[in-house]
Amino acid sequence: MSDHILDYAAVGVGPANMSLAALAHGIDGLRGACLERRESFSWHPGLLLPEATLQVSLLKDLVTLVDPTSPFSFLSFLSSHGRLYRFLAADFPAVLRTEFNQYLQWVAGQLPSLTFGTDVRSVDFHDDAFHVRTDKDEVTARHLVLGTGLTPRVPESFRPFLGPTVFHSGEFLLRDPDVAGRRVVVVGGGQSGAEIVRHLATGGSAHSITWVSRRSSFLPMDDSPFANDLYSPAYVRHFHGLPADRRARLLDQQKYTSDGVDLQVLQDIYRLSYRDEFIEDNPGRLRFLPDCTVTALEGSPGDWKLFTDASGPDAPAALAADIVILCTGYGYELPGFMAPLAPRLRRADGLLVVGDDFSLAWDGPAENRIYLQNGARHAWGVADPNLSLLAWRSAVILNSILGETRYAV
Repeated sequence: MSDHILDYAAVGVGPANMSLAALAHGIDGLRGACLERRESFSWHPGLLLPEATLQVSLLKDLVTLVDPTSPFSFLSFLSSHGRLYRFLAADFPAVLRTEFNQYLQWVAGQLPSLTFGTDVRSVDFHDDAFHVRTDKDEVTARHLVLGTGLTPRVPESFRPFLGPTVFHSGEFLLRDPDVAGRRVVVVGGGQSGAEIVRHLATGGSAHSITWVSRRSSFLPMDDSPFANDLYSPAYVRHFHGLPADRRARLLDQQKYTSDGVDLQVLQDIYRLSYRDEFIEDNPGRLRFLPDCTVTALEGSPGDWKLFTDASGPDAPAALAADIVILCTGYGYELPGFMAPLAPRLRRADGLLVVGDDFSLAWDGPAENRIYLQNGARHAWGVADPNLSLLAWRSAVILNSILGETRYAV
């Protein structure tokens, strides 16, 4: 095989492919490239609220649970920045997301296989290799790794109105909306919605904040030991081997082990509401509408009206708003540059078929594989989009690329 052909080309530099690059870094003879269209690394910059924390242990970083001696661990980051003892003394209940982003940027700066400012335009396969065409050149590799992340979900009824005052939560800090004296409606009862409500309520300048959720209540994340077992290699292997219909049922039943809200955030919001009502004499500034679906949006900037299916004596049929923030989640979409190969990927009930090494079933040679990072929740369970098994999944993929057990998985 030609010397210019890499062992793998990975598209997208988020935590998933950065974990892969970090674990691959010390493997002699392995040649890979990670391509990213952004000019530099950033991790959900629109949601890096100063008080937001991770929902997982600090040990669930890019490498530790596979290689505790790696120089790319979170503890190595703390040590290299002279803050390890202060971090221990601070005794944070969870790692601040802004600090974890600093850690990720620190790792990104040390990995020569990462290339930023390179936009992948298309990927095709011929002559026994994947040909990755970018805006600058072409990269060829034996294997392809997709790590382009999840796409914001925006309900169809909101899409015509997207703009400076109606936007997805992932844009919150990037939009930096002026909420002073404004009526803000936050749609979505998950962690992002809760963090934004807490942030706005703490600031105190909004005229009103209404939190709307289809869920029966504002429900906490299940962080019990048996729930955490669902985020172990043994369980996800078991889950992957189940029939598709049973996997779908389990995904629904296990939802709140990942999609619930941190209990601390819920407590903070409730206490802020108490403060408003009984201490600041401002009842109603914070309003909570669970079991409520927004059915339509009408109006124009500065005068939005959200229609709901809310029931009950005090439930409004419509909500007036100046700013609408859509905390409506994320989903996986095959990136557009995969158009040449998309017809060659096998699907079952419309979903990509993902193997036990995270490779996609396709009609090409078995010795050339397409690996999927963070897009296989239907096949691998609630842990797939989570940080918990980041290092393990990367190790599984690297073992498959190498054809040997480099890492114990």
